[in-house]
Amino acid sequence: MKTINENKLAISKRRSQNIAFFLLGFLGYFIVAILLVILSFIVIKGFSVISWDFITKMPEEGMTKGGIYPAIIGTLYLVAGSMLFAFPIGVLAAIYMNEYVKDGFVKKFIKQMTNNLSGIPSIVFGLFGMSLFVNKLGFGDSILAGSLTLGLLVLPIVIRTTEEALKAVEDTFRQASLGLGASKWQTTRRVVLPIAFPNIITGLILSVGRVSGETAPILFTVAAYFLPKLPTSIFDQAMALPYHLYVISTSGTNIEESRPIAYGTALVLVLIVLITNLLANALRKFFGKKVKMN
Repeated sequence: MKTINENKLAISKRRSQNIAFFLLGFLGYFIVAILLVILSFIVIKGFSVISWDFITKMPEEGMTKGGIYPAIIGTLYLVAGSMLFAFPIGVLAAIYMNEYVKDGFVKKFIKQMTNNLSGIPSIVFGLFGMSLFVNKLGFGDSILAGSLTLGLLVLPIVIRTTEEALKAVEDTFRQASLGLGASKWQTTRRVVLPIAFPNIITGLILSVGRVSGETAPILFTVAAYFLPKLPTSIFDQAMALPYHLYVISTSGTNIEESRPIAYGTALVLVLIVLITNLLANALRKFFGKKVKMN
């Protein structure tokens, strides 16, 4: 009797496990399928527009003709500028919180404020950037103001991913370094940071993806409606692919005529994010192999 009950219990556990694995697998493939559908839709709609002229020429006739070259360059400027601001500050803030601040009220308060910052809508960051960088500091509508605003937007992502990467480093490495006479900063800089750096790159990847597609923050701080020229300094306005996509999809004199350009712009934006992510992943693998070799 006991053996029969044990067999029934084992069969019930296997059935529950199989059902759970099936549901998890189904959800995983379902998410992949949604991504493939979205990408296929963009590729099918936008591929016919993609050409060398479309990528390298200036926009013409209110953006209904010509290319999107200024928007591509403007997007790259904003991505680079925001990362130059957010990445070092975010990494240093995470190092301070994880390696130097002791568990207690101060650490909990900083974490709570970081979480609150990550939950603020992007349009609020845009209004704040306009008030502080554009008006108060006198940067005007410029690449500098837009980059700083986008940097603030992704700062919580960099901090949280860096903190998780630092937590993943075993304490034995820290203890061994301190035991050999290294200071706290030497241990952090020469031992902890190199081990965690491949995972810290994850924050960079997520941040680039977030910055590339944001429209609201740049709407108030940098984006120009129609600017058929390249910026010459960080204090110039610039076109950007997300805002360009929004404008030609909603505000054109002939929306149906400009619709293919919108799909082409969306495809270029996706390709830029994809290429940037691939480069960041390659960088992460490079540093990961370097850590293993050492």
